[in-house]
Amino acid sequence: MPVIAVVNRKGGSGKSTLAAHLAVWCARQGHSVMLGDVDRQQSSRAWLRRRDPALPHVAPWAMDQKNVLRVPSGITHVVLDTPGGLHGFELARVVMFADAILMPVCHSVFDRESAAACHAELMALPRVASGRCRLATVGMRIDGRTRAGEVLRTWSEELGMPFLGVLRETQLYVRSLEKGLTVFDLAPSLVTADLAQWDPILQWLRPLLTAPVAANDPSPSQPQAAARVGSSRPSSLKPAQDTLIHGSRLSVLTGARPLNPAPPVARPPSLPRAVADGAQIPQFLKR
Repeated sequence: MPVIAVVNRKGGSGKSTLAAHLAVWCARQGHSVMLGDVDRQQSSRAWLRRRDPALPHVAPWAMDQKNVLRVPSGITHVVLDTPGGLHGFELARVVMFADAILMPVCHSVFDRESAAACHAELMALPRVASGRCRLATVGMRIDGRTRAGEVLRTWSEELGMPFLGVLRETQLYVRSLEKGLTVFDLAPSLVTADLAQWDPILQWLRPLLTAPVAANDPSPSQPQAAARVGSSRPSSLKPAQDTLIHGSRLSVLTGARPLNPAPPVARPPSLPRAVADGAQIPQFLKR
């Protein structure tokens, strides 16, 4: 199941706009897509409530009675809208299950410095450094009459990040999102210039999004593949919502407990008792 995360620790960088458009594009390609809103502001979830049910469906993350996040049954693609200020263990946890990260960056020295710090932290994580989780940047709210796009491209390439292009500054995005729409929902004749700007972004993502199995997921020859969310199990055996599979990358984010817990492992003698007992583990990892 391909997982695309939209990440930038600076607020107001266009993460929700980018995530919503990616989710709708996937839906219009015939994929069963979920838009997961990890941001506490829940901007993407609020946008989904405005969306006309007659349009290509984008599923929200579901919450059970214990407030555990679950992937709805049949989902094949996931787009994650992440919060500003994401760093440390929370950033590493997102990278654990993402197959690609898009970093939206606006044109200002403050945006570039914040994004550069986020890039440095991402590159220290093994999945990004090894290329198992791909990383690229997209220029957001760029005035085509300026050299802002060229400045961002040079900056990104100096950091060693692919620069996929820019999305222009226009009220078209604002008005569309207010109605639960994206530019992909509008008549192509009205958004010709915008669709052209999306082409290089989608070309970079297409090999990943059209892959039947994403990195780190079980292959069809492995026994776990039959139990994967959205697999070919008979519909009569599928519950209304699949619980997350033990060992999958998404179970790390949601905190789902394994169905068959492993026996307790003896604590190494050199490990301080407080750490071994979990007293110093960050609270969000205990959920």
